[in-house]
Amino acid sequence: MSSKFLHSMIRTNKPQESIEFYCKGLGLSLISEKRVEAGKFTLYFLGENAQSPMVELTHNWGDRDYTGGDQFGHLAFQVENIYQTCEHLQSMGVIINRPPRDGHMAFVKDPNNISIELLQKGEPLAACEPWASAANHGSW
Repeated sequence: MSSKFLHSMIRTNKPQESIEFYCKGLGLSLISEKRVEAGKFTLYFLGENAQSPMVELTHNWGDRDYTGGDQFGHLAFQVENIYQTCEHLQSMGVIINRPPRDGHMAFVKDPNNISIELLQKGEPLAACEPWASAANHGSW
């Protein structure tokens, strides 16, 4: 038996902010968008390409609010350079909740309060400032 990971779904009441986070912040592309009039929702599929695993953003129309984000563990993304990715996200106003002190892993949250794990591709990068001393800074 084999399986292929297809997507993870996140409900959002902030579709445009969420699309900007995943596309501009993490380099994904908006692969498809589907409005379902009868169900009063829109689905947005984001990924590297149409064959890659995707993030499905589900926007239920109306004033429904999603406040927790904690009901979902995290999404993990492999990145080419964890320091550059964190600097880029920080320049977009994203708070680095767990800085990449070890050159390997960091955590941020998307606009829906979903935890995003960033993992360095390959071996960890050498420690560098200001990230190496990030333990003294708290949240970024």
